[in-house]
Amino acid sequence: MIVELAINNSVDPKARFVCWVPSPCTVRMTNPSGATGATVNVQITGKSAAGGGAVVFRSGTAGTFSSTLKLNLPTNGTPVPFFAAGKFGSPSVKNGDITIEAAVGGTVVGSVPIMVRIRKNANKLTPDERDRFVAAFAKLNDHGAGRFSDFRDMHTDVSSPQAHGAPGFLPWHRTYILDLERFLQAIDPSVTLPYWRFDQAAPNLFTPDFIGSSDTLGTVQFNPTNPLRFWVTDGVQGVTRRPHFPLNQAPPNPMKEAQTLALGSVFTDFENMEGDPHGLAHTSFGGSIHDIPTAARDPLFFLLHCNVDRLWAKWQQKFSRFNPAQAASFDNNPGNPVGHRLADTMWPWNGVTGGSRPPTAPGGHMPASPCVTAPGGTPRVQDGLDYQGKINPAAALGFGYDDVPFA
Repeated sequence: MIVELAINNSVDPKARFVCWVPSPCTVRMTNPSGATGATVNVQITGKSAAGGGAVVFRSGTAGTFSSTLKLNLPTNGTPVPFFAAGKFGSPSVKNGDITIEAAVGGTVVGSVPIMVRIRKNANKLTPDERDRFVAAFAKLNDHGAGRFSDFRDMHTDVSSPQAHGAPGFLPWHRTYILDLERFLQAIDPSVTLPYWRFDQAAPNLFTPDFIGSSDTLGTVQFNPTNPLRFWVTDGVQGVTRRPHFPLNQAPPNPMKEAQTLALGSVFTDFENMEGDPHGLAHTSFGGSIHDIPTAARDPLFFLLHCNVDRLWAKWQQKFSRFNPAQAASFDNNPGNPVGHRLADTMWPWNGVTGGSRPPTAPGGHMPASPCVTAPGGTPRVQDGLDYQGKINPAAALGFGYDDVPFA
């Protein structure tokens, strides 16, 4: 007897990744040899490697998750749906460190390796997680000849009105770092973009093995084994970053997380975080990350913005601000600039140039994911809000944070 398990409704190994959001799955009988009736009872279980993640299940779109699930499976090959999700607080540390097994009468009749793939605090990554991330990022840059150049070209003075100074700041940057993360995962599917929590000390981040340490001139130093030492942007090798604070401490000026989440319960108040803590995190350094036209030259920029996005996700969770139809979830003033209203498509993914948009649109459409269908090739501002699919399951964007549950 053999059954087939499909994760995210796919048997493609590239789809075998889940987060805290329930992923649609199916199990079906492919060889009913030994079955004595029209159906058999199958038990679905997650087996975790030592130190690995954990997964939970439920049979429908609602209800309680459990570590095991019993299903009645037709022997004629009809698939039976169920849902799998990462157990909050138990993300994976590497690809395939969880195996979903299907058993009949205690005998395993089908299995598939998966990963609970979650964005994590950069300061707490294992050395292996860190090394996989920097290797993928360095390959995306490829000595300045890789696809990273598109991400550099998306974030400039010319493009700034599309991404800053108006309500679309948060949805635009959420889409931007998701785009980058999907390219990293095309290189190494076990990688997620980690976040720099800039209201806490991050001594494990600012090291030559990770994002680099700065000398007295602000030149970032990497160890010979760190592939980021070959980082090139705008034809110039290396990174310039001059910290205005001791790197074994948190920068003193950006407001703390609790203060950020207390800015207000409506988006028109919360969006002020663009200035503080976001802006003050940038200006905690001299060098390229200090200013909009050059910030994306520094790999640290993307970890900074991952934390900005995490803070938005935590605020959304705290006040239940996922629904674009609710006024408190977004500042959708009709007078907002183009690109900052809910129904607007976002540059550069829409390919629109000229007029109120920049003269070029680097990077092309948003890449597809083997795990989720959203946000599509030409995302709109509103597509960034319901990232967990709470309002519409089809809107889930396929990422999560280690300290933001799906609840």
